[in-house]
Amino acid sequence: MTDRPVLVFDSGIGGLSVLREARVIMPGRRFVYVADDAGFPYGRWEEGALSDRIVNLFVDLIERHNPALALIACNTASTIVMPALRAAYPDLPFVGTVPAIKPAAERTRSGLVSVLATPGTVKRQYTRDLIRDYADKVHVRLVGSENLASLAETYMRKGFVDEAAVKAEIEPCFVSQDGRQTDIVVLACTHFPFLVNRMRKMAPWPVDWIDPAEAIARRALAIVETLPGGDALPDARDKVVFTSSHPDYSALRLMHGFGLSQDML
Repeated sequence: MTDRPVLVFDSGIGGLSVLREARVIMPGRRFVYVADDAGFPYGRWEEGALSDRIVNLFVDLIERHNPALALIACNTASTIVMPALRAAYPDLPFVGTVPAIKPAAERTRSGLVSVLATPGTVKRQYTRDLIRDYADKVHVRLVGSENLASLAETYMRKGFVDEAAVKAEIEPCFVSQDGRQTDIVVLACTHFPFLVNRMRKMAPWPVDWIDPAEAIARRALAIVETLPGGDALPDARDKVVFTSSHPDYSALRLMHGFGLSQDML
């Protein structure tokens, strides 16, 4: 098992939901968490500009941290930049995060599934291809939330959230049609699981909320276990890198609570 760290990359705090699962599945593994807070939110970026930004960020990230694997813990980024990252850095394995449309289509009983995502993920052809390939017999509603990722950031940093605002963002997910109701909502942004208890409270009826974090972490484990190298370093402290020069105190406190010490980009 290689002693090089796993790099977890996200636009903000959302990837912490994936890091949380990865630590359970890979105990003793070193992690470097990268929060591109200077680029947040990704859902409003133009595709080419965002792809160039992330590919360029990885120049320094790879040189400084020498990761064994990079986990892109962001649906929006993954649906845009994975081919470019793999082409630019062919020696580094990448694991992406894509909407869990296939398991939702397999699990639904009503045949009504909603995908709750950022506007960027909703408009990607990649997302529509997943529906075509894995959910052609299911009615899938794509719901692009403008504000939910920011609400999750506020909740994780400050400990409170406007529940009425959460309700407004999730309401379009709930569909009644011919006596059937939506029974699955795919959380297609890694920020969203941090609000899932509030979503359950605000939902008009119970649904199964699919969080892909565990599946992503298991995919990363399967790759890491095949890499040559030494032993993992259970005593090494995990790090967090912010792409902005001045992360705010609430973000630093949150990362400290996750056992991450700040490192400079």
